[in-house]
Amino acid sequence: MHLTIHSTFLPHNDPDASLAFYRDTLGFEVRNDVGYNGMRWITVGPVGQPGTSIVLCPPGVTPGLTDGERRAIAEMMAKGTYAMIILASADLDGTFERLLASGAEVIQEPTRQPYGVRDCAFRDPAGNHVRINEVR
Repeated sequence: MHLTIHSTFLPHNDPDASLAFYRDTLGFEVRNDVGYNGMRWITVGPVGQPGTSIVLCPPGVTPGLTDGERRAIAEMMAKGTYAMIILASADLDGTFERLLASGAEVIQEPTRQPYGVRDCAFRDPAGNHVRINEVR
């Protein structure tokens, strides 16, 4: 069996702010931008990796969710505990400085972790935890 990662989903509560973060700040390319019933799904991905995408989607649109579950999702997004993605960069310090200059909310400056990874972390405009590992 040969599996690859095709796409993952991250919620957004402001599609334009999320688009600006992933496209303009992180440098991802826009692959799709679809509206439906006043909502927007935006697919972005790293340049040169056409088979891997992030779908920025409205939170809580899954059929069958209760109003309480939707409220819980909104609360978790506001705290930054609902969703996370880990990216990788060969230039962690340069990437950190670019994100810092963009005004992105810093969670953690570049740090060597006790388990061997050097990384940093930010929140995207929706509060999602974006961690960036250094790769060599």
